[in-house]
Amino acid sequence: MSSTPGKGPPSAEYGFDRAAAVAFAKYTGGFWRGPSARTAWLMTLALAGVLVLKLIVDVATNRWNRWFFDALEKRDAASAGLAILAFMVLVAAIAAVGVGIVLARERLQVRWREWCTHSLLDGWLKNQRFYRMTAADSPMPNPEYRISDDVRMATEPLTDFSIGLFTAVLAAATFASILWTVGGSLTVPFGEGQITIPAFMLLGALVYGVFMSGLIPIVGRKLAGAAARKNEAEAKFRFEMIRLRENSEGVIMARGETDARERLSTTYGGLVRAWLDVVRQHGAVTWVTNANGAMIPVVPLMLCAPKYLQGQLSLGEVMQLASAFIQVQVAISWLVDNYRAIAEWFASARRITELVESYEGTDEATAANQPVIVRGDSFDDCLRLDGLRLCDQSGRVIVGRAEIAILQGEKVMLAGEAGVGKSVLVRAIAGLWPWGEGRILAPPERSMCFMPAGPFLPAGPLRETLTYPSPPDNLEDVDLRTALYSCGLGRFADKLDEASRWDQTLSASERQRLAFARLLVQKPDIVVLEDALSVFDDHTQDELFGALVAANPAATIIVVGGRASLASHFDRTLSLQPNGEGSVLVETSSAGRAALAIAGT
Repeated sequence: MSSTPGKGPPSAEYGFDRAAAVAFAKYTGGFWRGPSARTAWLMTLALAGVLVLKLIVDVATNRWNRWFFDALEKRDAASAGLAILAFMVLVAAIAAVGVGIVLARERLQVRWREWCTHSLLDGWLKNQRFYRMTAADSPMPNPEYRISDDVRMATEPLTDFSIGLFTAVLAAATFASILWTVGGSLTVPFGEGQITIPAFMLLGALVYGVFMSGLIPIVGRKLAGAAARKNEAEAKFRFEMIRLRENSEGVIMARGETDARERLSTTYGGLVRAWLDVVRQHGAVTWVTNANGAMIPVVPLMLCAPKYLQGQLSLGEVMQLASAFIQVQVAISWLVDNYRAIAEWFASARRITELVESYEGTDEATAANQPVIVRGDSFDDCLRLDGLRLCDQSGRVIVGRAEIAILQGEKVMLAGEAGVGKSVLVRAIAGLWPWGEGRILAPPERSMCFMPAGPFLPAGPLRETLTYPSPPDNLEDVDLRTALYSCGLGRFADKLDEASRWDQTLSASERQRLAFARLLVQKPDIVVLEDALSVFDDHTQDELFGALVAANPAATIIVVGGRASLASHFDRTLSLQPNGEGSVLVETSSAGRAALAIAGT
């Protein structure tokens, strides 16, 4: 069930898989190991304790049934009155135990889900996996849905299943003994003689329960796969709606509302078909579950009828046996009653294990592309590309070899036609492109900032957006306002504490200006601008670039895709040019600030 890049997205065409269940248990069972183990085990033992108390109360209720109905049969008013008083105590005990179970169960569910979510988030964010999984040839579908909804749907029901199974085992053992001792044996005519059936109530309960429990997996064998397809369709529909909302302006500008509606209708149609498949499978299972529910109260009365009519059982004993029979059936038919929920749970558990496997698969796919790009410290103040060769995941060469040294404080433009690998080279410098070989050496303890054409602007107060990802604690308001004025955003100077979705409330040019203001505030040592100026005209480009240089004159600045009108601002212009296998990095102009070697193959 691997979902490693290159092997295609995980399939929903599966049923129950023991290996997947074991993998899920191994991963999520980490809650009971390590730093969280003490809390996890205390909550688990507390839950087990109240479940044992519930069994004790259930046994007391069973004995009360015999007491009360025997009193009714004998018309013993005094005994019946005492039974009614005792029932009030039982009600209080049942209520108290129920509250204890709810508190213990839900606390365990919340804490387990919290641990699983944090663990999956750590794995998703580690080693830039959340980016690399998206950039893979066969990206993992909807990891966000898996971390949010699937974790909930895989942990909460499993807690309930565990409670039900634990209770079922205890109840089966306890009430089986009641069926054995109270029911006794049954003698029935057989031919010309008689035959005695020992523990006939217990045998009847076992035969009936095993038959019904064995029937349900046969009838509902396709339910797990249907549930998985439904979950995947839910995630896809949600993704399409989020994508439409985030790109609403572009859709409206392109007059694409009708197409968007059709796409959503098509996606939702797939969801409806998946749901109807679940409904059909559930309908088949319901034939068995409803028949079982109707028969369970009647079957023990039918089994007891011969001995009761012969006067070998009192009415109280019949009611006690019927209650015990039902309890044993609840235990035995636990699978029958929970089959659909188990199928839903398994579908979510499988999606979580696929996500975990994709973490490992992403790392393996990256490591498999040997030799690798080595990142390290340069021995001087230069940013160096040493024997750098970049490929895609399939091994196709994009940049043949690039060797360059860029001095601290240099202003460099990187040019080239579309498709020659400029963005790939920038991502390699940023550490986002792992495929290739060579070395990227940066000055130690020097901050580096990358600004794309669509910078990320977090929601919240404007001051936090200006200082992201650092907190604004050590920056004066006057510095933030100065940066805003320098980038043409003076009207926001008095709105530093205003919170908003700045990526939605600002225009494209304003978002870019705000990102430039962030550079003026943070003053990184090395700045890489990838098409970050393309949204502006020549005058504005010159204005913003000049403000950046004035605010941080010692910074190394690399501009990808700048206009020719900015040429006077640069010390050198480099170009990626196609040359056989991959592109070659060459220098097309230089102000002669340094003698630098540029080589390509």
